[in-house]
Amino acid sequence: MDEFNVGDIVVRKSYGGDVYFKIIQIIKRQDGQKVYLLKGTDLRILADAFEGDLEKPSFDRINDNSENYKKKINASMKKVLLQRKSSAGKGMLSQRTAENVLGKAGKVLHVDGDEEYLDICLRGYRQLGIKAVGKLVAESAQPGAVLAFLKEYRPDILVLTGHDAMIKGTKDYKNLDSYRNSRYFVEAVKNAREYEPSYDDLVIFAGACQSCYEAIMDAGANFASSPHRVLIHALDPVFICEKIAYSSISKFISPIEVLENTITGEKGIGGLQTRGKYRESSPKSPYE
Repeated sequence: MDEFNVGDIVVRKSYGGDVYFKIIQIIKRQDGQKVYLLKGTDLRILADAFEGDLEKPSFDRINDNSENYKKKINASMKKVLLQRKSSAGKGMLSQRTAENVLGKAGKVLHVDGDEEYLDICLRGYRQLGIKAVGKLVAESAQPGAVLAFLKEYRPDILVLTGHDAMIKGTKDYKNLDSYRNSRYFVEAVKNAREYEPSYDDLVIFAGACQSCYEAIMDAGANFASSPHRVLIHALDPVFICEKIAYSSISKFISPIEVLENTITGEKGIGGLQTRGKYRESSPKSPYE
């Protein structure tokens, strides 16, 4: 029988080994049983399991899973950058601006409950030329922290994310008690909207895997997860922000356009028609 330690990559047999996790904590109960706390390696989900439900996948399986996501990410990155060089996409930059990279894209404030995922996202923003500030804040503390961050950084786009999941066995999909962290995302969005009510002036994405989509949207988000209560990829918020940040402020972009470069797609994320944040400038200074 496999021995499991913190840091091991595992899958859950009861779910068919469909999601790869890292063990982040082991809790020994009074009855002697061990409960393993798990974090998705690529997907924004927290879970727990007993030892008998865990399995260590082979190195080849782990590598194949990782390579599959890398291919999807690289394809999305390439697609994003190619779109900037053409005027094919509705609401994207004009051909002249795309070629000269002349203008100001939207600024992002990204508040994340997971340090590893935050670092991954910040690297993604840098790759895509997006100015972003990242703050590591536990999901439960985000409602109390968001107002001060908004006042300090005055972003165009706010991301509130981390981990979430539906409680196993739940049947009430609209009850916030059925989710690990959806309640905190809802409260944080409400606090952000009290600071800036305009959906145009502050664009908000909030949620993580399986989050209570309807409640987060009702709280005031432009985009949220997860309409079908599916898992979302760690980089999905970055691709959403890119589309908003580099779409012209003179255009409204549809949710379908915003989601076209995400890893998860419309089952994992939904939202509202939203105004872009890119402002063209002219002329270009000869000293730049």
